[in-house]
Amino acid sequence: MSNFKVLDLNVDVNAANDNIANDIRKKMQKQNTLLVNIMASPGAGKTTTLLSLISRMKDRFKIGVMEADIEAEVDAETMEANGVSTIQVHTGGECAMDADMTMEAICGMDTSELDYLFLENIGNLVCPAENDVGADIDAVILSVPEGDDKPLKYPLMFTVASLCIVNKIDTKDYFPFDEAVFEERVHRLNPDSNIFFISAKTGEGVDELVDFLIKAKVGK
Repeated sequence: MSNFKVLDLNVDVNAANDNIANDIRKKMQKQNTLLVNIMASPGAGKTTTLLSLISRMKDRFKIGVMEADIEAEVDAETMEANGVSTIQVHTGGECAMDADMTMEAICGMDTSELDYLFLENIGNLVCPAENDVGADIDAVILSVPEGDDKPLKYPLMFTVASLCIVNKIDTKDYFPFDEAVFEERVHRLNPDSNIFFISAKTGEGVDELVDFLIKAKVGK
């Protein structure tokens, strides 16, 4: 018979990350800043969507953006060229931001006067969904060319995202995408998900998305 003792500690491996995420939420709450975590595949239109939103909101609100990438500063340079307060975050090879990285980025820029702070997370539909970054809103952007089956293939992403943005609806004549089927698949995973169909390129549906974000800020 073995003489060693077995201890079942049942420690949440995400506890440290979650504690920092909660600290971020408290900080954002105290300064009345709405933090929105934008997740999507590469090419879904994260940067274009953000620019479309910001162009409609910048006259009324102070907005900042955190650009997360493994390497390069392309998106941050694009934001800066459009007059947006921006910080570039390189994740050192990690495939998504976590709460600690997000806190470091927040401390690296002056967010105290911001109404909105957008985090453009690293492009993929897997890793970003696994980490709580302390956001008030976790948003996923899916483009029409990617197909309406993505909630089936990446269920965690569409479960954690309270805001689902379907971009590039101007391409529906070229790519099959069943909006009703997509909505059913999303709401099966998250009944409370808010779904918007937009074209960041043409502007269709973007005003409705802006209204949603403004109401979320008022209700914070």
